[in-house]
Amino acid sequence: MKILMVSMSSIHFFRWTNQLQDAGHEVYWFDINDGGRTIEAISWVNQIVGWKRKWNFPGRFFIKKRLPKLYKKIQIINDRKAADVFEGLLNDIKPDVVQSFVMYMSSVPILHVMQKNRNIKWIYSAWGNDLFYYQNEKKYLEGIKRTLPNIDYLFTDCERDYVIAKKYGFRGEFLGAFPGGGGYLISEYDAFNIPFEERKTIIIKGYQHKFGRCNLVLDAIKMLKVDLSDFDIVVFSENNLVKSHVESIGLNTWENFSCTGKLSHKDLLKLMGRSYIYIGNSISDGMPNTLLEAIVMGAYPIQSNPGSATAEILSDGYNGTLINNSEDVNGIKSQIKYAINNPLQIEKAFYINRELRQKLDYSFIKKGVLDKYVEIEKNALKIQ
Repeated sequence: MKILMVSMSSIHFFRWTNQLQDAGHEVYWFDINDGGRTIEAISWVNQIVGWKRKWNFPGRFFIKKRLPKLYKKIQIINDRKAADVFEGLLNDIKPDVVQSFVMYMSSVPILHVMQKNRNIKWIYSAWGNDLFYYQNEKKYLEGIKRTLPNIDYLFTDCERDYVIAKKYGFRGEFLGAFPGGGGYLISEYDAFNIPFEERKTIIIKGYQHKFGRCNLVLDAIKMLKVDLSDFDIVVFSENNLVKSHVESIGLNTWENFSCTGKLSHKDLLKLMGRSYIYIGNSISDGMPNTLLEAIVMGAYPIQSNPGSATAEILSDGYNGTLINNSEDVNGIKSQIKYAINNPLQIEKAFYINRELRQKLDYSFIKKGVLDKYVEIEKNALKIQ
């Protein structure tokens, strides 16, 4: 089957796509944002990059930096439109299916082209905030409502988003909820796991932005200095808003507190493999990848639950703790305190999640995903 994938450059997209390697499909990737370079991680894929500019004229970078208004005017003339390039690709490649990753980035912009090519089946992969958050913004909701009735197949990273998709016009076939980046190489990652009884680290996802609410977790941590004195507290992937907040509330003076900066995926897994508790807090998300990684690596998860997506894998007080109000500092404080004061429950959850993680194994997820592509291929052949 010929598959034309439309996506921005993303580690999750690369990991998803690599599940299809050696599965007998001819896969193409249209980099909708055009980063201008091929990606080694998916070197086996036919990559359409470097399409955006008609001319890479001398002095372009100088004008972009020093004369931004002039550069914007030049862009109008010099930049090709993604939808026009995409339409040309349909004519050249003649794919059996198109798969778009993320609604507002890779689906809405090509809608009118797909409407003219109804013989080509259309798969949409919903990730993270894609539907849950943007349904609340009028401009985005209009695009969601226009696009979803034209989608033939749907992948999501949580069951919640299937419900939302149906609400706004999706009438195609739901292919299931799978981790956005595929499964995890558990046997390989086990080398990074230390025994439960040796774990003394609490890690916090350092996202403070439109969706992330790390700073409220830090406010809760600040109130628990005595309770946390026997733990090492580490914030990973923090941004400047987190750094400045750490200083403003004095956490930088704690001997057992540190920030790591951005970590490679491997280093993050190593950190999780020696962690007692993982905390992630946001006002909007799908099924958080870091939550799944915490489960795989044995860190007890305390995770926000926007739209009840997290509750699909975590049972509150059983194999983790749900933050049901992401902006309630006192509530977050109580949940952290409960976790550190109930080691027997944390140990019980550790072994529950060791069983649960088998459903997140790379081979298990990959088989499920590839079975869905086989179903799509059979349907495409019937139509032909």
